[in-house]
Amino acid sequence: MSVSWSLVIHGGAGRITREVLTPEQDAGARAGLGAALTAGSAVLAEGGTALDAVEAAVRVLEDDPHFNAGRGACFTREGTNELDAAIMDGRDRCAGSVAGVTRTRNPVSLARHVMEASPHVLLAGSGADRFSAEHGLEQADSSWFHTDERRRQLDELLSADADAFDSDMKYGTVGAVACDAQGHVAAATSTGGVTGKRWGRIGDSPLIGAGTYADDRACAVSCTGSGEVFIRVGVGHEIAARRRFAGEGIQTAADTVLAEVKELGGTGGTIVAAPDGAIAWSMTTAGMYRGRATGAGEHRVAIYADEG
Repeated sequence: MSVSWSLVIHGGAGRITREVLTPEQDAGARAGLGAALTAGSAVLAEGGTALDAVEAAVRVLEDDPHFNAGRGACFTREGTNELDAAIMDGRDRCAGSVAGVTRTRNPVSLARHVMEASPHVLLAGSGADRFSAEHGLEQADSSWFHTDERRRQLDELLSADADAFDSDMKYGTVGAVACDAQGHVAAATSTGGVTGKRWGRIGDSPLIGAGTYADDRACAVSCTGSGEVFIRVGVGHEIAARRRFAGEGIQTAADTVLAEVKELGGTGGTIVAAPDGAIAWSMTTAGMYRGRATGAGEHRVAIYADEG
């Protein structure tokens, strides 16, 4: 089967409005989204796989300090960075993920390495860090992930309430979903978690079926938002299941599942790609950093909900 390739990316959803962002932050985020779209699109335009495309796009976002993943990750309550990521191949539902890693420059590539070079799906903490070093992935000093703005956000949070964390999820998560010219889909997600998190908290991003999911029988999904609620709903798998078993279109499935998240008190967004090349995004928030590109020539980025 030959279809027109497609790619969708996100850089987090939340209280993202024109009043909150400075013009410089707006421009920087759009440039980062555009660069990630270009990286992923280049793979797909050359006949590459959806899996390679989502990894390429997310790596760009992980290296961009405008987003909460890799460089620019949020700080824990203790002033450290703990990184989570996942990747999934819709062809055979192989998946890899990592949680609480601290030294890998591009956690999404570590997640792929877990998928391809280990018998496991999810590695966490010091074991995942050790696996990364033993398998030769690029390491980074902890200072690589630090930015002054993320430190300021933690200090502001703690000055208001010593037990607080970023319940608004204002700085969450990056991800990508794609369909390649062969009709295969893939998804990848990466995050620095939430500002002020404690006790090794892990959200939905590295959990297969919650924040990340891909199945050629249905679609690929990457999520961002209130991780605890996304886990309880099983958002990624739920969207795919509605498509498989109820025959819903990806937009309807995404909107319906996010409405369920909202009913349970959560907010956020999701991006979806289907094996026929169809793509969608959905959000219950004021904004979501996002972009989409297709083999038909579409290439656009958006931030605020009213941008369509």
